[in-house]
Amino acid sequence: MGIRAKIENGLVELAGQDDGMSTAEYAIGTIAAAAFGAVLYTVVTGDSVVGALTDLVQRALTASI
Repeated sequence: MGIRAKIENGLVELAGQDDGMSTAEYAIGTIAAAAFGAVLYTVVTGDSVVGALTDLVQRALTASI
């Protein structure tokens, strides 16, 4: 067997050993997603974002064509 075939077989074997995430990885991923959601909610509901969106909609509705 050549070196290329050995490398290909090794890569295929490594790729087949992925058993998925462990419980700890799921927990960390869930916490990270919840934290990102909280930050995003805080930013979107902040006064500056709401004010900017309101201003944008008002300008769009009152624009002359």
